[in-house]
This record gives sequence, C-alpha cells and structure tokens, in this order.
Amino acid sequence: MKTYGVLFALLLITHTMTLVNITIFDGQWNGIVLFLSSILFLIGAVFFGTEFKARRKVNT
Repeated sequence: MKTYGVLFALLLITHTMTLVNITIFDGQWNGIVLFLSSILFLIGAVFFGTEFKARRKVNT
C-alpha cells in the first residue's frame, strides 16, 4: 500500500474514534481515545520515516 494511503487511513481512524467518542459516549472515554490516537500517530510517523529513508536509499 502506498504511504499516503496508509497515512490517510490512520487519519480517518483517528478522526472516527474522536467523533464516536464525542457523539455516542459524550466524551467519557477521552483518555482511551487520546492514548489510541497517540499510538496511531506514532505508527504513522514510524511508517513514514521508514518509507522516506527507503526511498532516499533507492534514489542515491
């Protein structure tokens, strides 16, 4: 899967979790949603970093 597709999917999951937390649970699960959003952000950052490093090696 392309890098932008993975990053867009992670962003979509993060925003969906926030929307569900606010609309259905009235913000009662803020800590859990924040923790999961942070984990998804770190996964995305690591994925982007490895892809960026791999593309730089191929181009040189």
